[in-house]
Amino acid sequence: MLRGFFEQVQVLSADDKLLAYHDRSDGGLFVTLCEMAFAGRTGLTVSLDDLADDDLAVLFNEELGAVVQVRRRDTDTVLEAFRAIDSLGDHVHVLGALNGEQRLLLKRDGRELLNEPITRLHRIWSETTYRMQSLRDNPACAREEFDRLLDGNDPGLSCQLSFEPGDDISAPYVVRRQPPLAILREQGVNGQVEMAAAFDWAGFDCVDVHMSDILEGRISLRDFQGLAACGGFSYGDVLGAGGGWAKSILFNARARDEFSSFFTRPDTFALGVCNGCQMLSHLKELIPGAESWPRFMRNRSEQFEARFVMVEVLDSPSLFLQGMSGSKLPIAVAHGEGRVEFGTEGNRQRVVDDRLASLRYVDNYGSPTETYPANPNGSPEGITGLTTKDGRFTIMMPHPERLFRTVQYPWHPGGWGEDGPWMRLFRNARKWVG
Repeated sequence: MLRGFFEQVQVLSADDKLLAYHDRSDGGLFVTLCEMAFAGRTGLTVSLDDLADDDLAVLFNEELGAVVQVRRRDTDTVLEAFRAIDSLGDHVHVLGALNGEQRLLLKRDGRELLNEPITRLHRIWSETTYRMQSLRDNPACAREEFDRLLDGNDPGLSCQLSFEPGDDISAPYVVRRQPPLAILREQGVNGQVEMAAAFDWAGFDCVDVHMSDILEGRISLRDFQGLAACGGFSYGDVLGAGGGWAKSILFNARARDEFSSFFTRPDTFALGVCNGCQMLSHLKELIPGAESWPRFMRNRSEQFEARFVMVEVLDSPSLFLQGMSGSKLPIAVAHGEGRVEFGTEGNRQRVVDDRLASLRYVDNYGSPTETYPANPNGSPEGITGLTTKDGRFTIMMPHPERLFRTVQYPWHPGGWGEDGPWMRLFRNARKWVG
């Protein structure tokens, strides 16, 4: 029976007849239904009429079993497929359907056995994790994440764009030439391939440049118009994220001159992402217009945060984000030290007055947030990206290069083509070069 059931699940899944699947294991049918409701953010109405008379045994036994969700129109087809398996027919049942009330309703012969809000059940289910997280991590962050389960109306992820993601604004330029762009990395950096792929797709000639190439004079930044400092863990972050990388520039005469000359040329631009963002923030004394940039400190949660979160693109001079302001959309983050710290109130005010903040975290309602985990590092006002007064140099903690294609998104609305909306950032750079 088990083998036949497994094989039939593969067939039905390949035929797009199954919407969801969950095995019955710890906690039995009751916990299985709850977990499916939590993941789908929906209520369930379940009838036990066709099952054995012992409600406790039906709901809490942990024997072999599974629950599948199907479209209403496919119900008979799926039932027939499972019942055709030898000896399995008597064990296949229709349990119920979704409801729009965000409640779990269990019935037997028209009598209610249970009628509870999904949010209450979800908090009970999550409490053990919350208690462990409170001991291991920042307890305030653990509480904020736990309390988010109280919001039964949370709309979840969304995408509101001020531009069309499929518009190739760099198309008039890419047929003419491919400007050279340095994909800069140090030992421990691991995001160079995605970064090169995104800039290559936008029409740049990407060159892998290791810091040792610059330190030893094999490659000069004079040969490049653009520079992208990539994410990862330079020097294992033991000197502070991006700190060791920056010191290898600041305390080496050749490297310092190379970067200083690059930043002061009027025809250059640079993007720093994650570890590259942290590194460039340490070089602000060399970057015109970056005097007010903050440092990036340990996340408020005291943990490495790898998440899919919402950000808003702010109105700023950044050449990378032109035409994108007002957009609110998901992005990937992966960092342990991303909390913005301005040092002085004057620096923070200058960033505000000069419109240098270019990205900020927002919650699922689209509002700026400092609440965990929508703001994964605790940065004030949700700030997670900055630029210079002329917009040529931009740094950000999130990873747009990991989401320049639609297929890279764990979730996205329908209707997108090959290119995801973050591709616009790289095409903006190509358009700026002209």
